[in-house]
Amino acid sequence: MAQGIFFFVVGPSGAGKDSLIEGARAHLGDTGGYVFARRTITRPTGAPGEDHNGVSEAQFRSSVSAGEFLITWDAHGLSYGLPVDLLAALNDGCNVIANGSRKMIRELARRVPRLIVVEVTASTDVLAARILARGRETALEARARVMRQVEPLPVDIETIRVNNDGALEQGINAFVRALANATQRVRLRRVPLSTGLERVAYLPVKSAVLSVADYLGGSKVDLLADDTSLSVQIHGLDAAGLLAANEIGLSEEAFSHWGVAEGTEIALRRTPSPASRQALIQKVQGHELGETEYEMLLRDIIEGRYTDGEISAFLVSATRSLSDAEVIALARVRSRFTPTMQWERPIVVDKHSMGGVPGSRITLLVVPIVAAHGMAMPKTSSRAITSAAGTADAMESVARVDLTTADVQRCVQEAGACIAWNGRLNHSVVDDVMNAITRPLGLDSNRWSVASILSKKLTAGSTHVVVDLPYGPRTKLKTQAQARELGDLFERVGAGLGLTVVAFATDGSQPIGRGIGPSLEVRDVRAVLANEPAAPQDLRDKAVFFAGQILAWDPAVGSVEAGRELAEKLLASGEANAAFERIIDAQGRKTPVLPSALTVSVCATAEGRVTELDGWRIGEIARRAGAPADKSAGIDLKVGQGDHVKPGQCLYVIHGSNGADLESASVLAQMSDGVTVAPTS
Repeated sequence: MAQGIFFFVVGPSGAGKDSLIEGARAHLGDTGGYVFARRTITRPTGAPGEDHNGVSEAQFRSSVSAGEFLITWDAHGLSYGLPVDLLAALNDGCNVIANGSRKMIRELARRVPRLIVVEVTASTDVLAARILARGRETALEARARVMRQVEPLPVDIETIRVNNDGALEQGINAFVRALANATQRVRLRRVPLSTGLERVAYLPVKSAVLSVADYLGGSKVDLLADDTSLSVQIHGLDAAGLLAANEIGLSEEAFSHWGVAEGTEIALRRTPSPASRQALIQKVQGHELGETEYEMLLRDIIEGRYTDGEISAFLVSATRSLSDAEVIALARVRSRFTPTMQWERPIVVDKHSMGGVPGSRITLLVVPIVAAHGMAMPKTSSRAITSAAGTADAMESVARVDLTTADVQRCVQEAGACIAWNGRLNHSVVDDVMNAITRPLGLDSNRWSVASILSKKLTAGSTHVVVDLPYGPRTKLKTQAQARELGDLFERVGAGLGLTVVAFATDGSQPIGRGIGPSLEVRDVRAVLANEPAAPQDLRDKAVFFAGQILAWDPAVGSVEAGRELAEKLLASGEANAAFERIIDAQGRKTPVLPSALTVSVCATAEGRVTELDGWRIGEIARRAGAPADKSAGIDLKVGQGDHVKPGQCLYVIHGSNGADLESASVLAQMSDGVTVAPTS
């Protein structure tokens, strides 16, 4: 038997909650499907107002101690309680209707199998007139009570709104109709129709239970069975042999996915919520949305309550127009979908790069430098999407990166920092849904990205963030002006979120370091940490620059100049190297992946000077060789911009453990090697 629904009726004074509940009792009381809760209140029985169980304050507290209440609350100098035996009625399949307080919605939702909030509303004039008619307050007091700010309803809990502006009978009819729509149940049937990836449910056009027209259209509908639900598209079906008038059918794929037995009684819930749909329409029309609207909308999108077409329309609009206030709102909302790490430290630092520069693995240097000084840096990073290596890919060649929140906290305790993959930590479910739409459509928005990035910094518990914004012909940001504009946005939004954010536009026109690919980039990092004379100077310089910015946040350091001097000292002394080894041990040391011994050399065909290294092309060749999945694959650069080369001189070496991949990369390099050599006069 399906469990009942708990209808929690809330609304302002004068909305007429008691009147509607009493009217519904008259209509539904004898059907056996509803239980009308009788509240216990610390006022005498028989006092004006609802029928209740009147007790003294001492009796009420005694009942609380005895566990006789499901929930209790205080309001207007009185104590209120709902009996715990309402749970038994729900388990017996009865629906419960109770007058309540909106401040208890969240608590009640944790205690009952399915909660629906019924918000009774009326215009301010009607509310004031009804309060005044009671004769207990003056007109001024009545108006003040109506205009009083109330706590907003939780956006993630199902809500039905009933307008009670008119005659009482009209309000009662609307209230009873709303209850009926929420409680109507049909039996589940498997229908021998295949719909591929689309999850489809079928209602008989002559349904004896539901109005099919109410559920047809673009929006999805939730099917509810005990503690599980499935979001589907509803189609009508005129085939009496397949579906009885009291049944709903599921396509083969939807039925297999859900796993609920045939014959189960299920309920339907129209989705998304009207308020969420209105927010989507407003954004599509170019209007600005607030935090509450984005939370409703994103939650419904994540839970599959919109079609791909509707999500696409929203994203197209959102990528074109987001105000600073909206970016801040989106970041806050997105952070609520992921648990936030808590740190008992005044300063927790982080770094982010917009990427696009092959070999720029400075995070693996910045983190141990900062950790060596004693500042906390729980760094979470992504894997590569279109490049030859992401920070997590590189770190994974020497240590475990799939850390849990507990692992991160332990690593920071033991080593001061970590370099973890964000997939198990603060990867947002919002991104999974959005990326499935934006990437095929080629949609991109710097403002949307800022909200995404800073929301992850919030969930990591960061307080101070430095942002690297490379610009160049092959990076996401083409010009220095674009990078500076985005940096200003990062800093403004960060301030709005309570974060200290500083952003820097950096030259991304050339690869940094010599290695491109996980193990080769780690080789360069270790060379810098070990102070090897041949270590890439450009990689060291950039790491010192950003580490100095972070160290300057320590009041004991005091300035960026002092921060850079300290970073140089921590490198030169070997303290940063030791910190890196501690981080590896804390995360879980692995046998290091070395660059593959299987190689192909790419050589110059003419004499001249290297004027450009096309990082995008070189990265593409490294990926063709197997990077980043093959940690040993990649490219080892042998020349840099400005170097003079002769015919036959090695430009770079391609590494790869798979012969076929290496051959494919070699062919790609023969077509265009990514190194521009200009003849010298």
